[in-house]
Amino acid sequence: MAKKKTKEKPPVVVVLGHVDHGKSSLLEAVKDLKITASESGGITQHIGAYMVSHQGKNITFIDTPGHEAFFAMRSRGARTADVGVLVVAADESIKEQTKEAIRHLKETEMPFVVAINKIDKKNIDIERVKQDLSKEDVFVEDYGGSVPSANVSAKKKTGIDDLLEIITLLAEVEGKESKEDIFEGLAEGVILETKRDNKKGVIANLLVKKGTLKKGDIVATGSVYGKVKSMEDFLGNILEEAGVSTPVQVTGFKECPCAGEDFFCFEKADEAKKFATQKKEKCEQDACSKGKKNLNIVLKADVAGSLEAIESSLKKLPQEEIVIKIVKSGIGNITDTDIDCLKSQNAGIFGFNVGIDKSAERVAIRDGIEIKIFNIIYELIDSVKEEAEKILGEEVVREEIGKVDILAVFRTQKNRQILGGKTVDGVAKKGVLVEIHREGEKIGEGKLVNVKKEEKDMEQIREGEEFGMLLESKEKSQEGDQLILYKEEKVKKKL
Repeated sequence: MAKKKTKEKPPVVVVLGHVDHGKSSLLEAVKDLKITASESGGITQHIGAYMVSHQGKNITFIDTPGHEAFFAMRSRGARTADVGVLVVAADESIKEQTKEAIRHLKETEMPFVVAINKIDKKNIDIERVKQDLSKEDVFVEDYGGSVPSANVSAKKKTGIDDLLEIITLLAEVEGKESKEDIFEGLAEGVILETKRDNKKGVIANLLVKKGTLKKGDIVATGSVYGKVKSMEDFLGNILEEAGVSTPVQVTGFKECPCAGEDFFCFEKADEAKKFATQKKEKCEQDACSKGKKNLNIVLKADVAGSLEAIESSLKKLPQEEIVIKIVKSGIGNITDTDIDCLKSQNAGIFGFNVGIDKSAERVAIRDGIEIKIFNIIYELIDSVKEEAEKILGEEVVREEIGKVDILAVFRTQKNRQILGGKTVDGVAKKGVLVEIHREGEKIGEGKLVNVKKEEKDMEQIREGEEFGMLLESKEKSQEGDQLILYKEEKVKKKL
């Protein structure tokens, strides 16, 4: 009797690394080599992942953007993936984002391979890359460690097969060949991306992690539910079902789910609805603003992944004195209902790669609400930061410039004294503010109106020099007192 062949789960791979080190180029090189020209030309939509075949085995790549502000999306991908590819440029070695990616790979305990990219360039130093990696406790096999590495050129498309071979072996060695039961039952998985289409409604990009997803299945996440009306693969082919590690694009959700949410299939619609209601996730920022100022904003983006990345970046901004409160966030164009959410003067609407309905423009003008649209995420983040700092206003910054010991009192008038002193630290300048200290305790304040040396008016007196001064203060100084000299200026508060 023939032994039943165990199914193998295609490994899910995420590519991480520093911006401009070639993550996107590497993904494109894999596509170009492993997807035929006719198939590649059929890719009409970005669904956040794609599947290739290497030596008869499928590998799924999660295609996540590379900009620093998108680390939330890359982080989400790493939680979803089985194997990581850490891309490091051979001519630049590791950078700050490389270190960030390494930290995340270690936290998730994910097996990974180092792809040393751009070996086609001049002035490369592969040994330096390996040495720098060892300083981050990443020891490649050449250095006696367990982390495999591959030298590649995404531009020349060299070393790609070696990289795919390592990925396949990693998946096997690390026990990523799945048990039979993960292929059975109703589908489960993760939301990679969502957007709203004027004709199709909500479009969600999913990755199946367990079971089989079928057309007509009832699906729910922690925030929304729906029924799979249509399903396509990354090439745009219409599917009736999709198995484990398969990325698909589906329609049928009632509203846009949050990128990164897990999805589950149910036998009945009321079960899915109940799950979505009970497990409702709060996709908007919940800011506890008691005793603090608020900047209330509405945030709209073209797709859920961008929205998640922006929200994640905004949450990282310091909020000790002012809370950046996202009162509403969503996918799609800015509408008049978005503006209706804002009742505060400290408010604004920020959009990423979206349009503005004409009715929304009219309402915004009427209510004095500013709408700002961006196509670069870090510019949007900087703009929100600037608005928050406007609300913070100014603060008085004090700078201590010197100390003076009082040696003699020559004349005392109402609120004024002519004194002799010596600069014992820093400098003494006319016009600066003064604290009067006696036996270590502050007894008064004043202003150093003028300073003289050898009967000449001076701008400042250096440390170690004796001089005469005119002090303006309600408190009378005496021999032995010390003056603390300082200046104050108003500066805009920063987050």
